[in-house]
Amino acid sequence: MPRFYCPVPLATGTPLDLPPDAARHVQVLRLQPGHAITLFNGTGGEWDACVTRMGRSDVQVAVGAHHAVEREAVRTVHLLAAISANERMDWLVEKAAELGAASITPLLAERSVLKLKGERAGKKLAHWRAVASAACEQCGRNRVPQIHDAQSLAEWLASEAGRAAPPDAPVRGTRLLLSLRPDAQRLAEAANGGAGPVTLLSGPEGGLTSTEEASALAAGFLPVTLGPRVLRAETAPLAVLAALTL
Repeated sequence: MPRFYCPVPLATGTPLDLPPDAARHVQVLRLQPGHAITLFNGTGGEWDACVTRMGRSDVQVAVGAHHAVEREAVRTVHLLAAISANERMDWLVEKAAELGAASITPLLAERSVLKLKGERAGKKLAHWRAVASAACEQCGRNRVPQIHDAQSLAEWLASEAGRAAPPDAPVRGTRLLLSLRPDAQRLAEAANGGAGPVTLLSGPEGGLTSTEEASALAAGFLPVTLGPRVLRAETAPLAVLAALTL
């Protein structure tokens, strides 16, 4: 059954005009009145729905029963991923959403090829959020990972150090840094036995600079290795996500 991300309040037994993106998707699939679909808004669970009207640019549905279905990973993983070149960042965001990342922070590393600021940064952020929501539509997740504003590692560390955690904030958990250091631990040894949340830091093509890596280590990140092969910047964090969440 087709699934659509619908980031608006949903209530059983009410008619709803779908938001533009969802309406456009329904029209692309050429669905007609009477077709059954599934809606989710990221707050938990999913809703049955039925298309009731197809306009030239709008779609109305009747919202049906809510199902408290969750398909989240057992372990919460927050990904700090240096921005990759070309389409590789899109691919990384898409696959990280499928693998269950709780949040993704695009990192403006010193060696990142793509530099973002101003209007371009805003457009890229909106694009990555759309990529993540589309991935959740496809894979069955009912909670879309939060895509944070792009920032440097120094900015992220400063915000974490100075942020007053709200009462319901998650425990900081384990911090892991993908590294080629000779003293890096194997992932299984550093992952704390599969318990508690993880913040995973992954660098760009060419890796983090020595200054960035030193800052991360000083902030409590543990260097980890995935073995003797050097994986691409977009492959390595996905390998760790798969190991931690599947």
